Amino acid sequence: MVKKKTLRIGVKGLKQSLDEFASTAEAIERGEKVRKSSGVFFTSIEALRKSLTPRRLELLALIMEREPESLNELARLAKRNIKNVFDDITYLEQVGMLSKKDAGRETVPVIDYDSITVDIDLHDFVKGDDNSNENAA
Repeated sequence: MVKKKTLRIGVKGLKQSLDEFASTAEAIERGEKVRKSSGVFFTSIEALRKSLTPRRLELLALIMEREPESLNELARLAKRNIKNVFDDITYLEQVGMLSKKDAGRETVPVIDYDSITVDIDLHDFVKGDDNSNENAA
């Protein structure tokens, strides 16, 4: 049985991200072993929503299920224009949700997970918190 891998995505305000960074740096300085944490995080729910559109999620699912050998094949499977697919794949690669590998003259989109979990810290949404109104990714 193949082990499932999950991509963790979420929303973290700038303050929370900086606090976690400082905490990790201090632990390393003290010689403590630090648990590796990975994922894709956005600074607002709005940024997350704009990034994970239904069409982009469909592309990720097609890549996982059908393993297309090129972006052209992915566009055919999605029944979408190649330029729009290329733009979405480029964006998803930039935010860390997939990678691309060169296979001769073709570019092959690759993901190494089969599910996505979303983490949202409700503390970031307390009124008066500087992070509650951020809209950038």
